[in-house]
Amino acid sequence: MLLDDRVVIVTGVGAGMGRAIALRSAAEGAAVVGVDVDAERGAATMADAGGDFVTGDVGDLAAIEAIVASVMERHGRVDVMVNNAGVTKSLGFFDVTEADWDRIYRVNAKGLFFCMQAVARAMRDQRQGRIVNIASIAGKGYRGTSNIAYAGSKGAVIAMTRIAASQLARYNINVNAVCPGATRTDLFEQVVGELVEREGIGRPQALERLDRSIPLRRSNEPEDVADLVVWLASDQARNVTGQSWNVDGGLLWD
Repeated sequence: MLLDDRVVIVTGVGAGMGRAIALRSAAEGAAVVGVDVDAERGAATMADAGGDFVTGDVGDLAAIEAIVASVMERHGRVDVMVNNAGVTKSLGFFDVTEADWDRIYRVNAKGLFFCMQAVARAMRDQRQGRIVNIASIAGKGYRGTSNIAYAGSKGAVIAMTRIAASQLARYNINVNAVCPGATRTDLFEQVVGELVEREGIGRPQALERLDRSIPLRRSNEPEDVADLVVWLASDQARNVTGQSWNVDGGLLWD
């Protein structure tokens, strides 16, 4: 098993990619600790995964410290941190408000950095660790992004991944980012619904239209992202760090 006997924290496990990552990590032998602000959905995921669940808001620094402290108390170490929690919504350029901006950056950028910092302290003492950040092809300028603030926050994730990889390498800590493209999550369903309403077409036609823009002609399932995350967290990727990997069916080439 790729993650046998590893202690893995995954944030945003309530649905979508976070749920898929938690389930796949557990299937690969990890002791998974799931984190989500939605206690009901997060607990349901971790009941299926067979791991621990902690309710927590990763935009709150005190909550981050408490989460890591509880994992260290129970397990004695943290081997892998998957920073998956994120927020966005569909907004035009002139629709983004200060409140939207602050909400998105609070979780996607600030929260992600302080999650990295908190686990890196433990990993530094262990002299090993893996951090996998969920960014987005929006952070590389994908024009189909949900909004400009979200794209900027994910660009920050990519930049922070590279700097963290450089500064933490001396402690044998690998840091990488995964950049999903169109992925069948709650937000994807929102986009499909908007297309159905706007164009007056059925859901199958809306899905076909969205997938037609992708070179491989298929949007991601959450499991497509989970597969890469688990590999990056494993020893098979021991010499991979500072990279941002696209999972997007060919929408972007860098």
